Amino acid sequence: MSKTEAVQKYWEAFCETNPGVERQAPYQTWYFGMGREDAAELAALVLEGKKRATASMPAEYENDPEDMPALGGYSVVTDFDGEPLCIVRTTEVRIVPFNEVDAEFAFDEGEGDQSLDYWRQVHWDYFTRRLTQLGKQPSETMPVICERFELLYKT
Repeated sequence: MSKTEAVQKYWEAFCETNPGVERQAPYQTWYFGMGREDAAELAALVLEGKKRATASMPAEYENDPEDMPALGGYSVVTDFDGEPLCIVRTTEVRIVPFNEVDAEFAFDEGEGDQSLDYWRQVHWDYFTRRLTQLGKQPSETMPVICERFELLYKT
C-alpha cells in the first residue's frame, strides 16, 4: 500500500509525540483482511485493545518481500480506503504450520470467541480465498506467519 499524504502526516504526528522514534524510520502501511468490512472490523478490535496479533502467509509476500512482517517494525494500520487509524509495532514473528497454531495465539488475535476452533475456521476460509487468488492450494501444514504487535498510537 502506498504512503499517502494522510499516512505521512499521521506518521509525523506519531513521531512528534514519541521523540525516540526517528521520522525517517522505516514503516509499513496496510489494512486488515481482504475488503472494507474485514478492515473495519479487525482495526476496531485493535483500537479496543482486544486484537494484539495477526496472521498471514509467506505466499502473500512473494512479489513484495519488503512487506513481510519484521520484528520491531512499525506499521500504520489504515481503513480500506487508506485513512490511518493507528500505529503498531511488531513484537514477535513466528512461522508455523497452520495445524500448529496454538490457542494462545488464537486468543491474542481477538476475533470471534477467541478460541482456536474459531481461529482455524475463519483463517482456513481466509487463507483459502487468498491462496486461490495467488493460484495456490491450502493445506493443513501450509506455513502461517504469526505476528504479535503492540498498539503504540491512535487518535
